[in-house]
Amino acid sequence: MLFVEPRFLVFFALVLAVHWSLHGNRARKLVLLAASYVFYGAWDWRFLGLILASTLVDYVLAIRIEASSDPRKRRIALATSLAGNLGLLFTFKYFDFFADSLADLLTLLDIPANGTTLDLVLPVGISFYTFQTMSYTIDVYRGDLRARRSLPDFALFVAFFPQLVAGPIVRARDFLPQLDARRRWPVVPVRACLVLFLIGFIKKAGISDNLAPYVDGVFADPAAYADPALFAGVVAYAVQIYCDFSGYSDMAVATAGLLGYRLPTNFRSPYLAGDITDFWRRWHVSLSTWLRDYLYIPLGGNRGSRLFQARNLMLTMVLGGLWHGAAWTFVIWGAMHGAALVAHKAWRERIGVRLPYPIGVACTFWWVCLAWIFFRAADLPTALAMAGRFSGLAGTSGSAGLAPAVLPVLACVVVIHVVLGKVGVEERLARLAPPVFALVYGVLGAVAVGLVPSGYRAFVYFQF
Repeated sequence: MLFVEPRFLVFFALVLAVHWSLHGNRARKLVLLAASYVFYGAWDWRFLGLILASTLVDYVLAIRIEASSDPRKRRIALATSLAGNLGLLFTFKYFDFFADSLADLLTLLDIPANGTTLDLVLPVGISFYTFQTMSYTIDVYRGDLRARRSLPDFALFVAFFPQLVAGPIVRARDFLPQLDARRRWPVVPVRACLVLFLIGFIKKAGISDNLAPYVDGVFADPAAYADPALFAGVVAYAVQIYCDFSGYSDMAVATAGLLGYRLPTNFRSPYLAGDITDFWRRWHVSLSTWLRDYLYIPLGGNRGSRLFQARNLMLTMVLGGLWHGAAWTFVIWGAMHGAALVAHKAWRERIGVRLPYPIGVACTFWWVCLAWIFFRAADLPTALAMAGRFSGLAGTSGSAGLAPAVLPVLACVVVIHVVLGKVGVEERLARLAPPVFALVYGVLGAVAVGLVPSGYRAFVYFQF
């Protein structure tokens, strides 16, 4: 069930009506929990067992961690939680990757190998909800959060449908306290939420889905395209994945807001970043802060020698790349960002001179696009060939060009990105007088529907 599909809009309208018609907080939460399981089960009802098992295990273990004063028992309970969540991820997402990689290595060493794979279907959203439950048990272990005694409350935290399948990654410390008080309709910023949903809808269905066929063509057969067309295709993918993922996040925040709940902002105009560190403060913020708090800092963070700090950054980003997908191309994508972060940190500490902002934006965007090639390409040879041509190195060049409409669309997206990042269009629209708001919203909604291509594409991050 995609946010841009009519059936989701019908589903959400029913949930919204029932939710606000109830007066008791417990009844509302139970309705939202049931709706969340219906939403997730619409993808594949068989995977409901996984999310229920993950919920129940971490619910019990967190209570045991808090109740015990024995450090050894607390560590065992935490290790069990981490092993369970990581084991779930490994089985469904990484087993085949590591099995194939080991078989390839043994074959390279002339050792007979018969690769065994599970060929399991990846449950949608598994990377997101496992990270949420892991952060919960870690926070309870650290003493930063009290274990939740209400199983329905904890289950709703794990399965809350607006952000269940593609984030933002929500922290228990931010979400669970919102369940304690009954939501009140008068304080819901309805118009702001409606505008944010429409912006997300336009990003996803109006821009990302329309760019997708051209991007698919370039990455499917890059040798057929001339160098300018290949360059434009890579930039188009940068726009596509941003509009797709930030569009989902906008709609998730908006739907949660209409239900009275706050979700964290996940994107802050990332392509306006003046350096790679700034980029990661703007892109997929809920993941970058999760990696910082639960991986980078526990590894040692900025403590120790420069070499030790560089190791921590590289490990964090490589594992972040692997989180996105079970392929060496994702590992390289993470390593490229890690290397850029290490280089920027060294530059800042030793030289301390900031590039002029426009130059910094251009250099950062170029590097991000170069890395996106490895993120998107079907295999490593294709990625290397495309990266060589994107970097201006020699390579096989075809004669095909992109459709004439692509470049004007990219130019418009650049303008929109700057406007949304600097002006705050959604806040301005939300402050319009009700009749004017209704007129403007109706016109923009009609335009948005007109931009939707035939058929619906799954969100890019559903595969992670």
